[in-house]
Amino acid sequence: MSSIALFPCNYTPAAEVVDSLSRSLKLRVYSDDDLIADTCRKYDYDPVSRVAPETVRQMFYKQTSVFNQFSLEKEIVVNKLKSVLVEKLAFREKHLFYGFHSLLVPQRISHILKVLVVDSAGSRVERAVAGGVSVKEARKKVRNHDVSANDWADFLYRQEAYDNKLYDLVISAQQKTAQEIIGDITKRYQATAVLPQDASSESITDMTRAVRIERTLLLNGHKLAVEVDGDVAIIVVQKNVFSFSTLRDELTELAQQVDGVEQVKVVQDYSYDASVYRKRKFDFPSKVLFVDDEKEFVQTVSQRLISRDFGTYGVFSGEEALDLVAEDRPDVMVLDLKMVGMHGVEVLRQTKEIAPEVEVIILTGHGTSEDMKQCMRLGAFAYMNKPVNIEELSDTIKKAYEKIQQRHTS
Repeated sequence: MSSIALFPCNYTPAAEVVDSLSRSLKLRVYSDDDLIADTCRKYDYDPVSRVAPETVRQMFYKQTSVFNQFSLEKEIVVNKLKSVLVEKLAFREKHLFYGFHSLLVPQRISHILKVLVVDSAGSRVERAVAGGVSVKEARKKVRNHDVSANDWADFLYRQEAYDNKLYDLVISAQQKTAQEIIGDITKRYQATAVLPQDASSESITDMTRAVRIERTLLLNGHKLAVEVDGDVAIIVVQKNVFSFSTLRDELTELAQQVDGVEQVKVVQDYSYDASVYRKRKFDFPSKVLFVDDEKEFVQTVSQRLISRDFGTYGVFSGEEALDLVAEDRPDVMVLDLKMVGMHGVEVLRQTKEIAPEVEVIILTGHGTSEDMKQCMRLGAFAYMNKPVNIEELSDTIKKAYEKIQQRHTS
């Protein structure tokens, strides 16, 4: 059975197209919300794997967290989404996959037609205004949608969301009616190239194995590209490795745990990223925000913490810190008091108002005993003086993180 995967571009005739196509071609519409609900239902039984709907929704539509490179949270959630989606593909029902999740369908599955209906930002704003939205709000909605779409496509493929290479059929809504667009999609859908073939069907089996291998690797701290061709798994390392043979042996052993994998090839590709490959350690703090207006100090200490497997991100003002806390919750904040602009005490106060669960460690070279008392009253986890011993700071961050973990498990 052939299906359609249609990526959304807001304020185009896409919604009308979806409704008409689903009726005329007898396709069952499957949305992002459907996939989110099915994913949460599938993993609800296990407290460790359980995921909240809002968390999954954020992975679709919010910008990728600055801490994600350390936590791999988005990769793990997206892998769960893939595991549910591939089950839908395997059932061979006729679907119209409509939403951001349509990009999760691999290009190799040729009996699913990948479609984009797109228009210029200006035309979309005009369409929104014609529907009763103010010009200012229309521009904001179009811009926000495109930011989310591009972040999602960049996360998956390092490409822009409206890149023609991601789709089998791209239709410009400019100067085309909804009925004309429906006609173009229907004509392409009924072509013999979209009919199920053995190779396309086998690609679903390959995707199933790739998703399982990817999950096994992720849960062991490895974020790597995985391809499967029959019983052969290909794992691509796109960074430098201190001991490639050791990493290769570990990855091979993990991949062979998946049923149907007979051969594992681990290859290096230096064309993308020449930095050093680092396995993630989930029992270490992965969301540490460092706040200090001394940029060189932030960069130096952050690198030393990262080398100890702490996920650390630095900002250089209290205002930046509060913006990040509001959008992208850290677990632990290491905060200087005397900074240009907003004082650290005020940053601490507002942080505890916005996100009281964030543990804040004060690290300052200019504090007084009264500062310390005030910070502890406001809920600081610890108060430390510069210059600080990196091991002492690391130990304090670990203790703050342990407090958070205990809170989550109690």
